[in-house]
Amino acid sequence: MSFSDAGRTIDAIWRIESPKLIAGLTRMVRDVGLAEDLAQDALVIALERWPETGIPDNPGAWLMTTAKRRAIDLLRRNKLRDQKYEELTRSAEWYTEEDMDRQLDGEIGDDLLRLIFMTCHPVLSQDARVALTLRLLCGLTTDEIARAFLVAEATIAQRIVRAKRTLSAKKVPFEVPVGAELKERLGTVLEVMYLMFNEGYSATAGEHWVRPLLCQEALRLGRVLAEIAPDEPEVHGLAALMEIQASRLKTRVGADGEPILLMDQNRAQWDRLLIRRGLAALNRCRQLGKPLGPYALQAAIAACHAQAVTPADTDWVRISALYEALSRVLPSPIVELNRAVAVAMAFGPLYGLQIVDAITEEEALSEYHLLPSVRGDLLFKLDRFEEARLEFERAAALAKNSRERDLLLARASECIH
Repeated sequence: MSFSDAGRTIDAIWRIESPKLIAGLTRMVRDVGLAEDLAQDALVIALERWPETGIPDNPGAWLMTTAKRRAIDLLRRNKLRDQKYEELTRSAEWYTEEDMDRQLDGEIGDDLLRLIFMTCHPVLSQDARVALTLRLLCGLTTDEIARAFLVAEATIAQRIVRAKRTLSAKKVPFEVPVGAELKERLGTVLEVMYLMFNEGYSATAGEHWVRPLLCQEALRLGRVLAEIAPDEPEVHGLAALMEIQASRLKTRVGADGEPILLMDQNRAQWDRLLIRRGLAALNRCRQLGKPLGPYALQAAIAACHAQAVTPADTDWVRISALYEALSRVLPSPIVELNRAVAVAMAFGPLYGLQIVDAITEEEALSEYHLLPSVRGDLLFKLDRFEEARLEFERAAALAKNSRERDLLLARASECIH
């Protein structure tokens, strides 16, 4: 294996394993900043050794063992209190490959949920909570998180550094809270799971359009949370949304990894079990008798697509109405952009274009590639091909995901008559 091939493989492994690694280390050292540093140390060692020795059969176990050894070495060097060192030593059993396989769905999975609640502690600002959790749970770079927030990368980097320092200074516990404290953190936890799933569903950057394992982990955590907080409608709303969206994952990319858009997907291959689970979760949300919140409304939109046997059967008028309701409870230019697409499908591209043109000057969308992408699609449907081509090319220049960029450039080529 060449060094470049090894580097790409290690990067893919890191994206998958780093959340579990950081969560397990946080349980040991009770310091999320130190846990991330130890995990990064293990990654550096892997980058040095694996190109020569080959990738281990269980890279997650290798990284965990290496990081735990670094933790004990660090405690020895710093001569921390004997009690803390003894506690760590007693808890630092070495992971074999069998141990890691056995614990992936057990204690380590629980650690991920604890880590989310720890990083969503109210001692941090809302923005800091989300940024830090995306960094640790999704393995996103500060640049990728900045694009998700539509703010400067330096701003995100400062938030993350300050957040880790605050958690350490305040000795925030590594646990899933209960009662009122659980409810207090729930909104941010749901937001993080939502962003985590979305990053897996449509990757911000890189060579792959989807990251299914990230979606699966967010969905698993969402199911666990629905059991912990059964009377919270939005918990079931988010679970419903993720179940239904996950049903399409296998049809979102072709044999060569190329993106396949919703209207072109083979609906016969959508996972009907996940759709049934999603519809049941949405029904459970409605039975709680409260107005639908943002996640439940998005789940209802996803349900419209899931229940349409063919693209022509899609109830775009209902979807437009649901987006109208969503824009009232969660006003944002991105919701408006999605509403424009639905309105265009229901009533014609000219009506959708009017909505898009009304938000083109929104500062938050200035670097958002889907704005020119949607505008290009509407112009194309209106036979304004040269304008459409320029919009697709602009969208491609803004896109950071290589698969999405290729798709947009292909759309631009279609405009040349």
